[in-house]
Order: sequence, then structure tokens, then C-alpha cells
Amino acid sequence: MNSSKRHALVVGAGVMLAGAVTAVALAAGGSRQDPGEDRTERQALVAERGKTVMPFDLEQTTHRFTPTATGGTQDVVADRRGDAEQIDLIRGHLRKEAAAFSRGDFGDPARIHGSGMPGLAELRDGYDRIEVRYEDRADGATLTYTTEDSQLADALHEWFEAQLGDHGAHAESGH
Repeated sequence: MNSSKRHALVVGAGVMLAGAVTAVALAAGGSRQDPGEDRTERQALVAERGKTVMPFDLEQTTHRFTPTATGGTQDVVADRRGDAEQIDLIRGHLRKEAAAFSRGDFGDPARIHGSGMPGLAELRDGYDRIEVRYEDRADGATLTYTTEDSQLADALHEWFEAQLGDHGAHAESGH
């Protein structure tokens, strides 16, 4: 088997696994589970790596990924209403990420999830055809990704699904 077919199989398996994790979470009512309960080895590794990249506390925040026809939105919110410390940390981090992504720098997600993360190579290659917009929200911040390129929108959706699977109880689908 050549390396491109092997890569396609690995990427496909990762997308299928992320989709299965999302389906199970949605079937369970989309509620967050106890972070230590049923956490996979991969989710534990991602949470540990995340501490070196994300300044906010994953145990006190939630990532929400909502695909759209032209890309999607990524919300990061404090779980406790009015948690000024976490909200400030979320906002500072997402402002930095929006600027980096707009330059094609997806180094932080690669450090957390690995450089072979589904959708990541396509986003790096097509960054100049994706608008990344930052916005404050009362409980955190939102990044909105917009593209007219349907293949990049698909890559964003794959990237979102991979993050849902990797973040486990720290993430939810905004479907």
C-alpha cells in the first residue's frame, strides 16, 4: 500500500472515530460527562498537551464546534457564569489564534492534536481563502471561519470533528 493510500486510511479512520464519539455524545443528550469518567488515553494526552498551549482551564470551560455551509463557528465559553478569569484567558487566547490562523499558522492545534490531525493540512494550504473572525461573547469568545471553497469548508468540518473527539467532555457539538 502506498503512503498516500495509507494516509487516507488513517485520516478516514480518525474522522470515523471522531464521528462515532460525537454520535455517542449526542445520543446521550449532549451533556458533559465527568472529565475523568470514560476518558480515553488520547483525550487524556490532548488535555495534557492543551495545558501547555491554552491558558484557560479545560475543566472550567467548554469548546463548542458548529459547522456551517461556508465553514463554522468555534465557541470557547466559561462553564461558570461570570467567571472573569476564565473569560479573560479565553478571549486573549482566541484573539491570538485568530491572528495566527489568518497567517496560516496552525501550530497550536498541531501541538495539541498532532500534525496529522484531519483537515489541518488543507487549512494550512488554503488559509488565504478562509476568513477567521474573532468576537467576544458574554461567557467567552467565538471564532467564525468563512470560505467560499467547499473543500476548505469540508476540511473545517473534519477539523471540528477531530477536536470534538479529542477534547471529549471538554467539547460539544453546536449542531
